[in-house]
Amino acid sequence: MIFEDFKLSTPILNALDELGYSKATTIQQKVFPIALSGKDLCGIAQTGTGKTLSYLLPCIHQWKYNKNKSIQILILVPTRELVTQVVKNIEEIAKYTNLTAIGVYGGVNINTQHIELQNGADILVATPGRLFDLAMKGSFKIKNIKKLIIDEVDEMLNFGFRTQLQNIMEMMPERRQNMMFSATMIPEVEDLIALYFNDPIYVEAAPTGTPLENISQKAYQIHNFYTKVNFLKSLLADKETFEKVLVFVGTKRMADDLYEELISLFEGEFGVIHSNKEQNHRFNTVKEFENGNYRFIIATDIVARGIDIAEVSHVINFDTPEVPENYIHRIGRTGRAEKKGISITFYTPKEEKFIEAIEVLMALKIPKFELPETIEISTILTEDEKPKIFMKLPPLPPLKREDAGPAFHEKSAKNSKKNIVVRHKDKMLLKYGKPKKRGKKK
Repeated sequence: MIFEDFKLSTPILNALDELGYSKATTIQQKVFPIALSGKDLCGIAQTGTGKTLSYLLPCIHQWKYNKNKSIQILILVPTRELVTQVVKNIEEIAKYTNLTAIGVYGGVNINTQHIELQNGADILVATPGRLFDLAMKGSFKIKNIKKLIIDEVDEMLNFGFRTQLQNIMEMMPERRQNMMFSATMIPEVEDLIALYFNDPIYVEAAPTGTPLENISQKAYQIHNFYTKVNFLKSLLADKETFEKVLVFVGTKRMADDLYEELISLFEGEFGVIHSNKEQNHRFNTVKEFENGNYRFIIATDIVARGIDIAEVSHVINFDTPEVPENYIHRIGRTGRAEKKGISITFYTPKEEKFIEAIEVLMALKIPKFELPETIEISTILTEDEKPKIFMKLPPLPPLKREDAGPAFHEKSAKNSKKNIVVRHKDKMLLKYGKPKKRGKKK
């Protein structure tokens, strides 16, 4: 199905044509008519299936000009990066309309965002925490909101936003359309739907956990950090094959350690992103990667969801995520827009159980390969990898009753106190060297 079949307005079709979009994805075909009907909807779709466009198109198509510029559509997303991405998508699609969108998130001055909202907008894209703070501040009129869209709701719950989500949904006007999108249908998501949705229609683009068909997956068992580094250096040295690569790591410290190991060989070719990096640094790194100035970036799971980076050739999991769903989100950064992608995962013997959990979720075995003989096996271990030695001390024999000391003991000399009364006569003698009399009473 092509977008012209949706009977979209000419300004939207022109914008889509300029962006190179013509054929609708499965989730877009399923969501569009339900979203237009005004019914509540719950969409189960993996990353990279085009679900952002699936809810933006009907919302922008149904948008009506409002001279007061009050918020009509509220879109909640889990991260500030995703806020920026969705606002960018709205601006691209609504290029030939008067529709305006604002994005708000934490970590920046709330007063600036308050003033911006006071000037008005049609669509508000926000993270839950900052949205709730602005609502409490009276920055916008909640009663005018007609559509509430919650994207990546499972990730929001992982971030601990359940309370904020409930508070926000309780503040919303009763007459509204709810749309929720999630890559996984966890019990917490079902609880929210039961509480706040009105007989929602479920739409599923692909079964939860099913890997994208156009991603080739492989895995290598590698015993330690520095051997992983040696293999990664070997892969990245092939610049023609590994032309646009996302390297995922589990922790901020590992991201920084890996950066230090690679900087001498690939200086100027890559950047690093994690939550300790400043917001501008993170935005600029992604921009450099998108523009082709960086060939690869090292990132924690902060960019595993929502960031639409086109034409990523490879995803390399430097370590295996403990949460199986995070693996799906990581590899979903490649193989987008019906293009082929490759995922390579490194796992240690300790991480083998994580690989097995991922395979259970996907109902698919990940092909395992032997490490090439040319790769140097490092014997150096990090502090975390060094075996921990625990010495078991023999228990002390219990004291015999006759060996036990008394319950009372004398204080030490320095801690003992004595009440000493010093007479006035003696004080005067000590001070003046001779007895001093008080004198006669008058």
